[in-house]
Amino acid sequence: MNTRRELSDSAYLAAAAGRKPVHTPVWFMRQAGRSLPEYRALRAKNTMMQACFDAELICEITLQPIRRHHVDAAILFSDIVVPLRGAGIDVDIVPDVGPVIAHPIRTAADVAAIKPLDPQHVSPVAEAISLLVSALGDVPLIGFAGAPFTLASYLVEGGPSKHHERTKAMMLGEPAIWHALMTALTDITIGFLQVQLAAGVDAVQVFDSWAGTLSLADYRTFVLPHSTRVFATLAGAGVPMTHFGVGTAELLGAMSEALGDHAPAVVGVDWRTSLTDAAGRVPAGRALQGNLDPVVLLTEWAVAERSARSVVEDGRRAVDAGAAGHIFNLGHGVLPATDPGLLTDLVALVHSL
Repeated sequence: MNTRRELSDSAYLAAAAGRKPVHTPVWFMRQAGRSLPEYRALRAKNTMMQACFDAELICEITLQPIRRHHVDAAILFSDIVVPLRGAGIDVDIVPDVGPVIAHPIRTAADVAAIKPLDPQHVSPVAEAISLLVSALGDVPLIGFAGAPFTLASYLVEGGPSKHHERTKAMMLGEPAIWHALMTALTDITIGFLQVQLAAGVDAVQVFDSWAGTLSLADYRTFVLPHSTRVFATLAGAGVPMTHFGVGTAELLGAMSEALGDHAPAVVGVDWRTSLTDAAGRVPAGRALQGNLDPVVLLTEWAVAERSARSVVEDGRRAVDAGAAGHIFNLGHGVLPATDPGLLTDLVALVHSL
């Protein structure tokens, strides 16, 4: 395993660990992506899946927003379905659709046929991380994976879904099959994050993008034990771990529980919940990440500036209310139509505050 880098001056790592950063750290979910013209130029020559399995492309795309925006952390360019492909599942990322599964998982036999992740099948990811650790200098690198529930929703539905009907039907109607599926996906998620940690990432984030579709009771019964195992297994690495979902106001306390008592721990907050309210829903000592509405960045600078100042103030109140720190981010990913210049100005503004 690579020795962790010494990044004692990192504002991101300081805020995550509850130390006082030199400025409010800022990075953006999907910062390495569709809003950047230099990204679109590369993607014009490669499919998404090709890009996710090419070490040099992963490295270049991850670095693009660092060069342009001067954010406080890089996030590995990848996709949550990459480890599914690494486990031999026939999945593709279809333009303007998203992940599509050739043979959806619907039966106990389908679940039993899921293979473990083969680290060799995701070796370009490890290779890219090694390149990035050298190239990033004093900028930390965040690795990531999809949470078991969100992976399950794609596998059971066969692709993106608004209501996750088949997923919930399996979960509620066939709990034994459901827990077997979640156990297999938890193993795959852990395996993928262990590959990244061994290669040298400085932090990890687990995206449970669709957990907000669940009630708190169902989340606790059908999801929490599996997500908890992900974080418990990785805790020994000693890196900051972030848990994030969309529409998860009612789940923030439980999602925070999944992180366990392992510090440093960060809870991602979407734009629907104020950071101050979030601080009251999670145990003291957790850092919070968020939570500017991404749509604000499709307006004019005056609106974006006003909203960003408000988020920074809210973050300060959250820290006063018991949060360990505040990492400025959006409440979800950067939208493709976002002006990259506005993102660059936003980073400078947050740093100046």
